[in-house]
Amino acid sequence: MIYLFLADGFEEIETIGTIDILRRCGLQVQTLSVTGKRVVTSARGVVIKADSLFRKNHLLHCDALVLPGGLQGAETMNKNTVLHQALLTQARKGVLVAAICAAPMVLSTAGLLIGKHVTIYPGMQHHLDGAIYHNDALVVEHDNILTAAGPAATRLFACSIARRFVTDGTIVDRVERDMLYEGYESAVNSVLKF
Repeated sequence: MIYLFLADGFEEIETIGTIDILRRCGLQVQTLSVTGKRVVTSARGVVIKADSLFRKNHLLHCDALVLPGGLQGAETMNKNTVLHQALLTQARKGVLVAAICAAPMVLSTAGLLIGKHVTIYPGMQHHLDGAIYHNDALVVEHDNILTAAGPAATRLFACSIARRFVTDGTIVDRVERDMLYEGYESAVNSVLKF
């Protein structure tokens, strides 16, 4: 099971896009609200209902923990000491811990990034105590820690997570083709204006 954490102020593309791509790849994703309420509102007013409320016992059987960005959401998660402990405990077991945009700050506060190669939303690198920051990368993987820079990295972030768990490597490639990422992303004339 992949658990994705939600807090008010989450970034829509990073959250919903990641859930969508992981589920298209056939992976089970459960959303957990860290706010004490199941209904969570994004940074731009999109309201979604989390599958469940976050409690430590949810994480007994997990493959990955995913933290989307959005500054307000990341700051809320960063104040949650129970979440910090859960991230630390699971990371020590080898569980994949993935964070995008502002959310790597939560991993740093939990003590997971010391000596790790990471990225974060540009201008937020001062939150990465003891980490090796890469400002020119959209996604950085180091052992079981995966970080991404922001909304534009969502597809790469989600597909990097999926490739860790999908046994048939062609599934993620097919999902990318079906979503028209392959071939169109580098096309010069992708937008036609008349």
